[in-house]
Amino acid sequence: MKNLILLFVILYLSVEIFAQDKGIFIERKNETWDKIQETIKKEEEKKTPTKKSFIPDFEKIKVPTLDDFKPIWHNPPVMQASTNTCWSFSATSFFESEIYRLTKKEIKLSEMFTVYYEYLDRVNEYVNTRGASYFAEGSQANALRRIYRKHGCVPHYAFPGKPAEQTYHNHSKMHKELETYLKFIKEKNIWNLEEVLNNVKSILNYYLGAPPVKFAYNGKVLTPKEFMENEAKLLIDDYVDILSLLEYGYYKQVEYDVPDNWWNDSSFYNVPLDEYMNTLRNAIINGYTVAIGGDVSEAGLNSYADAAIIPSFDIPAQFIDEYSCQFRFSNGTTTDDHGIHIVGIIPKDGTNWYLIKDSGSGAQNGKAKGYYFYREDYIKLKMMSYLIHKDAVKDLLMKFK
Repeated sequence: MKNLILLFVILYLSVEIFAQDKGIFIERKNETWDKIQETIKKEEEKKTPTKKSFIPDFEKIKVPTLDDFKPIWHNPPVMQASTNTCWSFSATSFFESEIYRLTKKEIKLSEMFTVYYEYLDRVNEYVNTRGASYFAEGSQANALRRIYRKHGCVPHYAFPGKPAEQTYHNHSKMHKELETYLKFIKEKNIWNLEEVLNNVKSILNYYLGAPPVKFAYNGKVLTPKEFMENEAKLLIDDYVDILSLLEYGYYKQVEYDVPDNWWNDSSFYNVPLDEYMNTLRNAIINGYTVAIGGDVSEAGLNSYADAAIIPSFDIPAQFIDEYSCQFRFSNGTTTDDHGIHIVGIIPKDGTNWYLIKDSGSGAQNGKAKGYYFYREDYIKLKMMSYLIHKDAVKDLLMKFK
């Protein structure tokens, strides 16, 4: 009996000793560490106060509101989010308005379809120049002419250019991966174009998806080119770029010498500043919209006021001329850094104000979500070139040989 009791005791102790622990899932945290980091951050912020910017007092400026305008038809504003693809968003919006003007069809086009092929074109140039070409996210509005001519265009639903579960476009990781890969091929002297393009496509496909070869539209199956020609009715050769820079000489087609014109497009029609502005103004009054690009880094642009002006302490409006424009372009204080879409105009207090559709995040800060109001002096001094239908500028084009 004693042996039996001893056996049960041994078995009981064995079970207790060798019993398995159960596991659970937790989110690891270290609240003390978090508190230390938060305190360090606050102390560093106190040591390096934020530098304030000097801007006009917009409380003293009578800025229009959206209700003041009768906009030319355009699709609602959309955000480019964490991408540097304003050129595609602004020009895509422009072509949407053109489709409506020509056909009365309300179509939302894909911005990322163009961005996808722009990357492939840039990589092609990078390989052909053995890494000497400029590789970045920025481009020109007229890149859409080049890409539409080669590949056509598609509705937004056919190629949204991001995963369905992703709220905003975000190209930071994609662009870094592309840059890293191109740096690698340059270091290793790998210039096999087919191999490089295939690898780049795999990166683009991962982040953007693969662009459609065919897609369904109104009961038809179309290629992107068929859609552009038969449904959108876009004739790409009907669109021209207008520029005004003193250094190139007027009334001739020139190459716009900025980094984002990486393919050295020399089709810009260069005209005197007064004609540049008169033509722009009259085109919008007559129902044409314009994709325009220039500099948005000025003190007179305030996203919370929804407005852009040239303050008199910079240069009075009456002194803005081709020399002041050229001076700023030559010394680098005017750069080609943002593309926007002009969709309206009104006279107010002795000048004109333009309704600007803007895909940048700043356009969401004020009351007019997705829009700015640019006073004419800002466009005259800081907006460098615009894309427009040739019919809107036919009198101007007749002056070119």
